[in-house]
Amino acid sequence: MKKAERIAVYGSGKEYWRRLATEVKGSIWLYLLLSPGLVYLVVFKYLPMWGVVIAFENYSPFGGIFGSEWVGLKWFQYFFSNKMWTRYLTNTLILSGMNILFYFPAPIILALMLNEVRHLRYKKLMQTLLYVPHFISIVIVVSITYVIFGSDGIIYKLTEQLTGTEIKYLSDPAVFRWMIIGQTIWKETGWGTIIFLAALTNVDTQLYEAAMVDGAGRWRRLWHITLPAIRSTIVLMLVLRMGSVLDTGHEHLILMANAMNRSVSQTLDVFVYQQGIAAGQYSYTTAIGLLKSVVSIILIVTSNKIAHALGESGLY
Repeated sequence: MKKAERIAVYGSGKEYWRRLATEVKGSIWLYLLLSPGLVYLVVFKYLPMWGVVIAFENYSPFGGIFGSEWVGLKWFQYFFSNKMWTRYLTNTLILSGMNILFYFPAPIILALMLNEVRHLRYKKLMQTLLYVPHFISIVIVVSITYVIFGSDGIIYKLTEQLTGTEIKYLSDPAVFRWMIIGQTIWKETGWGTIIFLAALTNVDTQLYEAAMVDGAGRWRRLWHITLPAIRSTIVLMLVLRMGSVLDTGHEHLILMANAMNRSVSQTLDVFVYQQGIAAGQYSYTTAIGLLKSVVSIILIVTSNKIAHALGESGLY
């Protein structure tokens, strides 16, 4: 709510605080229900921000944040002097770009397909089955992948018999990214439909009935009614997704990585894990994390302004 709107609703000065206190008192149980989430947000999201200071220090666990040597921008310069940083950034951007192009539309398409199912019991069964992969550990998913696509796997042998050539799914750098995207789509697409299915429940059914009376087919109803109804949700999710363009995660990539595909599996998150957790260079990796956060904020603000320019409400 903007300042002018807030003053119009609550007034200004003491009147504002009095009306706000009355509103909180009238909804005290809702605010108590909200309090655990707020405490979690403050303790685990805002308080740790003080740790960003070590990006400008030569941090030592024995000296602590206030007892470590201040080195300024040393670790930022050290990162950009590393000849490999362009490879890490390139691999990160390519993987994130593929995620946006192939994974981001998948829950939308699946939600639209589920929305067309009229048999309620069958629809609920399909939703349940599609949600299950989300709860499977990524370790299990990678293990299944090794069993199916490994040198003794059924897919490996089948493609070898059909094409007469060996396709090394787990070691070929050209196939590695597609394997990661395929696993992500299989695991998370069903879970991602929840938001879009919830948005679809707000579509007025009378619009569909009126369109059917006018002779509109299923595709025209989809294009002119369904998609415009969830457009704001799609834009909002895309803006949020832009904030994690540089986040690829490290668990999935480390589990799938090997000596043969290392040229494409090394991303910023993997590098941060290797240098921060494995090598103990906390200040160095904190500096990289801070750079990622700054870029993410810029991307969110920029994409939100573009959303506003296109007539959407965006994130804020």
